[in-house]
Amino acid sequence: MVQLVGPLRKELAETLSTCKVLVVGAGGIGCELLKNLVLTGFKNIEVIDLDTIDVSNLNRQFLFQKKHVGKSKSQVAKESALQFCPSANIVAYHDSIMNPDYNVEFFRKFVLVMNALDNRAARNHVNRMCLAADIPLIESGTAGYLGQVSVIKKGLTECYECQPKPAQKTFPGCTIRNTPSEPIHCIVWAKYLFNQLFGEEDADQEVSPDTADPEAAWNPEDAAARATASEKDGDIKRVSTKEWARSTGYDAVKLFNKLFKDDIMYLLTMDKLWKKRKAPTPLDWHQSECTSAGLKDQQVLGVWGYSQLFQQSVETLRSQLEEKGDGAELVWDKDDPPAMDFVTAAANLRMHIFSMNMKSRFDVKSMAGNIIPAIATTNAVIAGLIVLEGLKILSGEIESCRSIFLNKVPNLRKKLLVPCVLDPPSANCYVCASKPEVTVKLNVNKTMVVSLQDRILKERFGMVAPDVQIEDGKGTILISSEEGETEANNSKFLSDFGIRNGSRLQADDFLQDYTLLVNVLHTEELERDVEFEVVGEAPDKAPPPQNKPEDSNNIANGNKDSAQPSTSSKAPADDNDIMIVDSDDDGAASSSAVETPSSHKRKHSDAETGETSAKRPRTDQTTAEEDDDDIIALD
Repeated sequence: MVQLVGPLRKELAETLSTCKVLVVGAGGIGCELLKNLVLTGFKNIEVIDLDTIDVSNLNRQFLFQKKHVGKSKSQVAKESALQFCPSANIVAYHDSIMNPDYNVEFFRKFVLVMNALDNRAARNHVNRMCLAADIPLIESGTAGYLGQVSVIKKGLTECYECQPKPAQKTFPGCTIRNTPSEPIHCIVWAKYLFNQLFGEEDADQEVSPDTADPEAAWNPEDAAARATASEKDGDIKRVSTKEWARSTGYDAVKLFNKLFKDDIMYLLTMDKLWKKRKAPTPLDWHQSECTSAGLKDQQVLGVWGYSQLFQQSVETLRSQLEEKGDGAELVWDKDDPPAMDFVTAAANLRMHIFSMNMKSRFDVKSMAGNIIPAIATTNAVIAGLIVLEGLKILSGEIESCRSIFLNKVPNLRKKLLVPCVLDPPSANCYVCASKPEVTVKLNVNKTMVVSLQDRILKERFGMVAPDVQIEDGKGTILISSEEGETEANNSKFLSDFGIRNGSRLQADDFLQDYTLLVNVLHTEELERDVEFEVVGEAPDKAPPPQNKPEDSNNIANGNKDSAQPSTSSKAPADDNDIMIVDSDDDGAASSSAVETPSSHKRKHSDAETGETSAKRPRTDQTTAEEDDDDIIALD
């Protein structure tokens, strides 16, 4: 007769009490997961999260209370979880999982890693670290009522980066408010600003600088102090953005100077944010005019043009509010010209401040989609599924693990939860293949070394500290992760080093234990504002759906309390290109390392690091309940 300890077999219960597991992220999914783990019988848990608790977290992250605002998420989650099981041994880290301290050896001390993250870079990183350490990883994500759980095991399943993914559509609040790096961040900020000024105010949609940004204060006490201090400026109680705007009579120039000058100057005082980023440049109302040509919706106006559009749209929206009477609110609609003008102008001015190429009204309108709310119940369901898949792994039954997709409504088989068989590794994956290799199309006469490092290797391929040498028979070092060694190369073009069509570059990230061979394809025919293309994939597009005999939705990870559609070829899902994302922390994953001799490289004592990833959308011929909108999920 099988002996049971509670609902578990005795052998499995003993395994849970002795094994060590890692939870990456202590936000929407992470809180539910940590509670589930201790109640299931896990005794040795380590949890890491860089974030601090915000008041907007309290409606779905139930390990936190109002008294915890400003404190470390991981530390408070630990303290709250211990109330469920005081005998558990929980270690909390208030840190980024991408910190070099959490190297491959750190990951090897765990039997299982569970991701509850909020950004793709961290997911990619944890993926690579788990591959390098050969440790099973359970990935997860949610977006609104949709969710996904998937198991990743080196050599057995697809890794997080095996399939191309759509551009991330959910972003941490501190990214939106403090450190935007993509036009979509600025567009989301502008939509938030519209609601703060003219619509229904939402604590989740604050636009002022985030003084509790964990990156600006690595010390938990400092972060807590910042959060408290942010409520007041000296002895003056801060008022809401809408109250302040009303007090000025919605003066467009005063609004402009506050949003694009004063707030930016305040951000510059948070100097830790700009040590590794280009600092923003404040704008003044008086700017020199820039001309533009083309159809109205396709013009990219200059700074002065967008300043004038900002002023005109504010005056129009103010008049609309006055016509509606006291207490009235406007609702943003992409088909409402004044509302669209406001978001276009505000987003482009912010893009200019943060050194991004500005976008036409047409582009902004096409990128501004619906916002998906974070749903506590979805997080709870996904956290429960993570534990169930974890129990299979710890029982030695990883072959029985499945990718599981949570639908918004039952499919034709009346299922909300749709399991599908795990896909095998992709032979063409640039992370987990035996010899990762990619071909990049670029103009060697216009692409600088710093762009190769930052835009291609770091942003596109998820490296943290790349070393690059040219395969020219001389072993020429193009980029070194050792500070100062190759900085003089940054402003030079690739052609200055003899790189031409057909050249091959070997990129190593010793922190991630990862090597990537880059084949250079020279071209002078890239589209406007496109710096490079990865051959074999369409930029920002999910791969084409594949129809197979199983039934499921695919959701991958992306951001706080959300996930994206998955792309297993084994399970059909919805016809929608929906990105879902949930979580609140950083992650690390390693890719299968490729040993390539190089006398010019130096191994770091701590080899690790990584970033996030996501799954491509699936198509489920049996479930087609969702519409085809391009949905932006934000938490």
